[in-house]
Amino acid sequence: MVTLILGGARSGKSRFAQTLAAKGRHVAFIGTARPSDAEMRRKIARHQSERPASWKTIEAPAKLAKAIASRAPETDVILIDCLTVYVDNVMSARRGDSVKIQKDFDELCHEIQRSQCSIILVSNEVGCGIVPAFRSGRRYRDILGQLNQRIAAIADRVILMVAGVPLTLKRDGRLLGV
Repeated sequence: MVTLILGGARSGKSRFAQTLAAKGRHVAFIGTARPSDAEMRRKIARHQSERPASWKTIEAPAKLAKAIASRAPETDVILIDCLTVYVDNVMSARRGDSVKIQKDFDELCHEIQRSQCSIILVSNEVGCGIVPAFRSGRRYRDILGQLNQRIAAIADRVILMVAGVPLTLKRDGRLLGV
């Protein structure tokens, strides 16, 4: 089962994802954030304190496919939080090279599809806001939107979080309300 949870900032995505993941017996949490400043360190620490101590934590800022492959054999559920930061990390690591970025995304999608465990992915829906003023912001928004679409296409379930309320958009591989 692949679940994608989308939403805006502070929409309840991570909390909801953790509730779903907690149903598993052996859970691995893959974090993509880097403790780059005091605010990010506090956010990471807060998220760590909210997770059960029994969960295995893997830090994988830009190597998600490899992290999934390494944890999937002994895990029931993998929770990845979040694709939003992952895309920024990949764009930086690949210095904006579109071909290399897409290759990383291809590897990620392939690993998600071949995994035998359930995978829950968290990502921001950044396309609902204003058009970024700078080219780099527009490019980031577009690349994240493209990855969100790719993950949604292979996901069994897609949930949009709005004000802490989950809205199911896709269930059992079928779009709802269409």
